[in-house]
Amino acid sequence: MADLDAGLPAADLEVDASGLKCPLPILRAKKALAQLGSGQVLKVITTDTHALRDFQAFAKQTGNTLEAQVETPAGALHFLRRR
Repeated sequence: MADLDAGLPAADLEVDASGLKCPLPILRAKKALAQLGSGQVLKVITTDTHALRDFQAFAKQTGNTLEAQVETPAGALHFLRRR
């Protein structure tokens, strides 16, 4: 996994939402972001096929910055920077 994370933002907190369907990954992310300070980064691991679009919409709606999204063989990684 270290190679996969090369060049990606360093996460201050990680949430594994593997196996969860929408809207649960977003709800987990929202709860985790509330624990972070402004500028800190949350990494969310998802397997839901709709998560890429869901996290793009979530970032726009909440004003948090979607730093990166990486598709993996199992799903995707999402990096959100708290506003």
